[in-house]
Amino acid sequence: MKKIKHQAKKQIEKEIMLLGNNGYKLSPIEENNYNYAVNISFDKNEVKLLVYFGKKGVKTILQGNKETKFYHNVNDLIFGKSLFGVKINEIKEPDNYIGTDESGKGDFFGPLVIAGVLIDKKSLIELKKIGVKDSKELTDSVINNFADKIKVLVKDKFEIIAINPKKYNELYSKIGNLNRLLAWGHAKVLENILEKHKADEAISDKFGNEKLIISALQKKGQKIILHQYTKAERYTAVAAASILARAKFNTWFTHINKKYNMLLPKGASSKVETAAKMFINNYDKDELKSIAKLHFKTTKKIL
Repeated sequence: MKKIKHQAKKQIEKEIMLLGNNGYKLSPIEENNYNYAVNISFDKNEVKLLVYFGKKGVKTILQGNKETKFYHNVNDLIFGKSLFGVKINEIKEPDNYIGTDESGKGDFFGPLVIAGVLIDKKSLIELKKIGVKDSKELTDSVINNFADKIKVLVKDKFEIIAINPKKYNELYSKIGNLNRLLAWGHAKVLENILEKHKADEAISDKFGNEKLIISALQKKGQKIILHQYTKAERYTAVAAASILARAKFNTWFTHINKKYNMLLPKGASSKVETAAKMFINNYDKDELKSIAKLHFKTTKKIL
């Protein structure tokens, strides 16, 4: 292990020299549990270079917005230009990876749902074939239909965690930060999948510091390379996860609307405020914690 770690250190030092000679600004090398990392910047652009060391040897990863010319310039410098060139908006997906996404973080009513899907080459083709894409582009009825198909295709290689409002409010009062709560949820989903299956990489939407997720996993002895991208739903596994999360979110509304005999709107609009006031009139304000996220500004407006 010491030999591999030494190789990784030599590798990142070599890349730093190359990048420095080409005019890029570099942060000091940061040593983490399983990798060496350095930030690469020029003007207002920034990417991160990570060199991992482990049982499988040394692996070099470049993290950043793959749609930018800056990313591709740095990528070409480190890995060499591809024979036929790379289109900036072209997405190359890993052969085996977990995609995670959430639903409900911007909704006053309802749970926070986090889902993860592990795919390989075969399931990637199958999911693309049925037309899996970002849940925000689909109607609720189509989402529910897709969710059933995804579960059949990936079999047991998925995980869904629904944090219902009452539990959400308890966790938020302890943690006090949505990004930390999201990191805990994403880490838990990854952990549950990794307990049953092997995966080296994971992709999620960019919502905060990826170290929050990685440190949560490392406490459980799990290792994975995590990529956080803006608009990560372009990746098939993330899109599939977004559909599973939204389907579970929709199911909660169907159940609660019947239980309280009222139609609770999604989001955080004036319609939501009106519905919340009506709910308090019909029931008790203490009951609100069972259906809503109380740290939202909406709570102060209606009470």
